[in-house]
Amino acid sequence: MSQPPTDLVRQPVDPTRVRPLPRHFAWIDHRLRDRLHELSLPEMALLLFLHLAADRMGCSFWADSTIARKLGLPAGEILQARYRLVAKGLVAYSYPLYQLLPLPERRP
Repeated sequence: MSQPPTDLVRQPVDPTRVRPLPRHFAWIDHRLRDRLHELSLPEMALLLFLHLAADRMGCSFWADSTIARKLGLPAGEILQARYRLVAKGLVAYSYPLYQLLPLPERRP
C-alpha cells in the first residue's frame, strides 16, 4: 500500500547544497501564497523587499527611492504599490516607517 503524498519523506534534490539558515533569517507567513493572485508584480516585489528588510517587529526605514533602485522599478510604481498594500491591510506606513502587518484571517 503506497503512502499519500503528505507522508512522503522530503529529500533535497542536491543534498550537498542544502542552504543553512543565516543568522539574519527573514520569514514570510506561508498563507501569503494563497493571496499572491491578489497582488500586482510591483506589490509582490515591494512586499518581498519589506520582508527581507524588516526587523523582528516588521518595521523598516528604507527610502522609497532606494527601494525603487534596488528593485529596478520606477519610484512611482513603489508609491502605487505601497498605497495598494496599505489598502489591502498588508502594510502600514507613516513616513518614513514601513510596518508589515499580520495577515488577516480569511473567512471560509
